[in-house]
Amino acid sequence: MTQTPEASVAGETAAGRSPERPPEARRTAGGAAPRGRDPHLDNAKFLAILLVATGHGVAGLDDVPLASATYYFFYLFHMPVFVMISGYLSKRFTLTDDRVVRLLGATLAPYVIFQTAYGLFAWAFGDRKFEIELLNPYYITWFLLALFVWRLFTPIWRRARFPLAGAVLVALLAFMSDLGGTLDIYRILGLMPFYVLGLTLRPEMLEIVRRPAARVVGAVALTAGFVGAFVAYPRMDARWIRWTHSNADMGVGELTGTVMRMGLLLAGVVLIAAFLAVVPSRRTWYTDLGAGTLYTYLLHGFLTRLFTFTGWNEAGWLHGVPGVLLVAVVCCVVATLLSTGPVRRVTRWAIEPDIRPLFTKQ
Repeated sequence: MTQTPEASVAGETAAGRSPERPPEARRTAGGAAPRGRDPHLDNAKFLAILLVATGHGVAGLDDVPLASATYYFFYLFHMPVFVMISGYLSKRFTLTDDRVVRLLGATLAPYVIFQTAYGLFAWAFGDRKFEIELLNPYYITWFLLALFVWRLFTPIWRRARFPLAGAVLVALLAFMSDLGGTLDIYRILGLMPFYVLGLTLRPEMLEIVRRPAARVVGAVALTAGFVGAFVAYPRMDARWIRWTHSNADMGVGELTGTVMRMGLLLAGVVLIAAFLAVVPSRRTWYTDLGAGTLYTYLLHGFLTRLFTFTGWNEAGWLHGVPGVLLVAVVCCVVATLLSTGPVRRVTRWAIEPDIRPLFTKQ
């Protein structure tokens, strides 16, 4: 993947490379992020990927209140953060031949690779039959497919007079229809408002959440969000926060479903702002690791799937607060290691395949 700092979070989280520079100038030693990146966003991506990994890790411990509340809380905003940043970094995307080829290499090529890999992995270690379904994303691969779709529509949203309102309207109408599960279309359309929010977000708006006073407000908002998740999760179907089912599938009317989706969108925006407010805006020890979060995202799923397939999550000693905390720590450590330079160098062929030789130059 060879995306600019203005490109999608796929290329941005993978290596932060710029298509305007020659290949030899796109990487720094050890896979470190090149100059010109925003450390605040890289910090946010690294911390958000820790939440993603932890959320997947504790999912199998849902009989423990702490695990369930954590799962619901993280799912309200951890992927919306990535989606919003993806939109913010895609402001200058255009459908030129070169950028479309790079988009294919950044999204569809690794999608095919990991959709196949996860299918084989589930067949070998799980109870899934042997099948490779490219039109039905498996587990976490949906994000790559979603990025491809969102990026294709970027020029349209940039020209629209009311892009954010339009994206919200499309999302709300989508859940009123029977679209089926192909392409994970509900999740693509349901989370699209966060992408468009990023597209319309101006740099000065981000400066607001970087103020010292915003950090206090953000911490309070995140605390309130966790308490709210702790209270709400016993009464709430987890499918709401996954954005995967229509209103009819959820067993509610269109009005109730629309109000619920609007509430989730609003909660997501508030928690994104709160999260960005508490994330350090200066360079930290993990800033460079923020450029490798797509590696963590695509690779950690093999471990969390194995955790489920082998029944490790059924161990009785894990089903308590100490067990949940241990799983969270292990997930954070593994996620950090998967973002490091050695891992990125070994797996770059799959996550950042260079498909340009497959296309002719104009």
